[in-house]
Amino acid sequence: MYQPVRPRRRRQNEAIRAMVRENELAVSDLICPLFVVEGQKVKEEISSMPDYFRFSLDTLETELEEIAALGIKAVLLFVKVPDDLKDNAGTEALNGSGLMQRAIRLIKEKQPGLYVMTDVALDPYSSFGHDGVVEEGQIVNDKTVEILAEMAVSHAEAGADMVAPSDMMDGRIGAIRYALDEAGFINCGIMSYTAKYASAFYGPFRDALDSAPGFGDKKTYQMDPANSLEALIEADLDIQEGADILMVKPGLPYLDVVRMLKEHSGLTIAVYNVSGEYAMIKAAALKGWLNEQDAMMECMTSFKRAGANLIATYFAKDVARLLKKN
Repeated sequence: MYQPVRPRRRRQNEAIRAMVRENELAVSDLICPLFVVEGQKVKEEISSMPDYFRFSLDTLETELEEIAALGIKAVLLFVKVPDDLKDNAGTEALNGSGLMQRAIRLIKEKQPGLYVMTDVALDPYSSFGHDGVVEEGQIVNDKTVEILAEMAVSHAEAGADMVAPSDMMDGRIGAIRYALDEAGFINCGIMSYTAKYASAFYGPFRDALDSAPGFGDKKTYQMDPANSLEALIEADLDIQEGADILMVKPGLPYLDVVRMLKEHSGLTIAVYNVSGEYAMIKAAALKGWLNEQDAMMECMTSFKRAGANLIATYFAKDVARLLKKN
C-alpha cells in the first residue's frame, strides 16, 4: 500500500522518540512533601502509603540529605500535631516554637539550598479536623482567614521561602499577602491551592496527619468535582490577591483543570499528585497488576503534558533517582 504520511517513522527507536518528544520531565520540576512528627528517632511508615514515612526532627536530617543529593529543589512541609495541642482556634499554629516552625529552622540550618514551602491550614491543628474555625456547626470564613494570615507570618519568621494555603477560604491569599508585606516579608511567596477539590483521594494523607474531619465533610469550602469553570474564578481572584503559583489538587482526575489554568493565567502552575493516587499505584504494584515505575513515570508525564510546571508528589525521590540514572 502507498502511504506517504507515516507517523510511525517518528517512533522507530529511542533516539528519534527523544528528539521529537514534546514534554520533558526534570528533577527541578519536583516538590517533595514531608510529614514531621514530635519525638526522637521516629521514622514510621504510613500504613496507607507504603514506603512513605513520618519523621521526627532528628531523623529528618538524613532524609533532607538524601533529597538534596538527588537534586530536588523544594520540599513541602506538613506536621502531625499531638491531640492535646489541638483546639478550635489553631492556637498551636501560631506558636513560634511549634513543630512546623522548628522544622523550617532545621531545614534552613542543615540544607540552606532547599526551597521550603509550608502548608497553611488549620486542619492539623483543629480539634474538629476542619480547615477553619467552627461555630455552630459551620466553618466560618473571615475569622479563619485572620488566623491563616498570622500563621503565614509565623512561618516566614521561621525562614519559609513560600507559604502554601490549602484551606480554600475566600480572600485568604490577599489577607496573607498583606500580612506578609506588613511584616516585612515581601519576598516570601504564596503558592495557592487555587483549585482544591472535595476529593475521595485524600484518605491516606488524613491518616498520615490524623486530620480527618470530626464531623461532616469539606464540601462547603473545597470545590465540587463536577465543576471546572469555577476554577477560573478562583484563579482570577488568587492572581488579583497576589498569588505567585497556582496549584491544582488532586492531579490525575483534574488534568483538564491544569490545562485550563495554564492557558488562562500565565502563572506557574503546580499540581499535587495526592496520597490516594500514590496509594493506588503502590497497591496495584504490590499485587503485581502493573509496573510501578512505568505507571509512576506515565503519571508524571501526564502532568507535564497537561501544562504543570511543578509537581508535588510522594514519588519525588523515586522519579529523581530514575531521571538521574537516565
